[in-house]
Amino acid sequence: MSNRLVLATVFLVAILIGANFTMLKFALDHTTPMLLASLRTVVGGTFLVGFALMRGERIPRRRDDLGNIFVVSFSITTVSSALLVFGVNRVPAGVASLMSSTMPLFTAVLSALLLGAAVSRVAGVGLAVGLGGTAILASPSLSGETAAVGIISLAVSALAWAFGNVYMKWRDFSRVSPVMLVGVQLVMSAVVLVPFALLVEGTAETEWTVGLFAPLLYAAIPANAVTFALMATIVSRATPTQASATAYLIPAFGVFFGWLIRDEVLGAAEVIGGALVVAGVYVLVTSNARRAESIQTSASSVDSV
Repeated sequence: MSNRLVLATVFLVAILIGANFTMLKFALDHTTPMLLASLRTVVGGTFLVGFALMRGERIPRRRDDLGNIFVVSFSITTVSSALLVFGVNRVPAGVASLMSSTMPLFTAVLSALLLGAAVSRVAGVGLAVGLGGTAILASPSLSGETAAVGIISLAVSALAWAFGNVYMKWRDFSRVSPVMLVGVQLVMSAVVLVPFALLVEGTAETEWTVGLFAPLLYAAIPANAVTFALMATIVSRATPTQASATAYLIPAFGVFFGWLIRDEVLGAAEVIGGALVVAGVYVLVTSNARRAESIQTSASSVDSV
């Protein structure tokens, strides 16, 4: 894959996911948060599992594989996904995308605490800047109860997502293909979220119209299944530095689409805090990516001897 094609794919992934926050806002105009989160898992899980089965893959049956998948499912596609939609319902799409972009920061902290992963000095600076930016970004919303709940929900969502990522580094998932892995995660989440949403929210406030289904399909397939397939391609064929670019491009596009489509305008604190978050994530992920590239280069040199 050429560098131009890699960069084009990275930008496409960032655009598709960045627009997802705005699409969720449109869907929430016609339904409730938990029901939207559950419908998203149903559509996305059905699509991905069906696609994997068409490729000749088999649904995992080993108890340890299913147990590990459930842990990741509960943290990423159940708790994190549900809290993401709940938070998006209470704050602007741009702010939601910036808060969600803190996931790499939480991943670095949890990796250090749970896996004993070393944090370089440069990465530590990025982590400190990013967490400081998160505090500034959240500060204006803490004066209002609705927005404060949204900010806290998005922060916990990012934390749950980070835990799932760290758990995947800790356990062995090699027996399950990436596509089937995410598909089964979403199906497991649907089993949890659908009855929970029906019990807590019901369907009385849901309008079963194209206004709901169009953004729902976008959130479930292009922003989920398609971007996952593209990310798998990027990770396998791009350098770690190129692959890490999505981490700081997604919030930029999230803010852009919130402004372009829903006329959202960020205040000074959100702009400053968001800029610090993106800068911190940039320093952190590029530092880790360069270290990974250095390790790969060293390993290649040893193999060639």
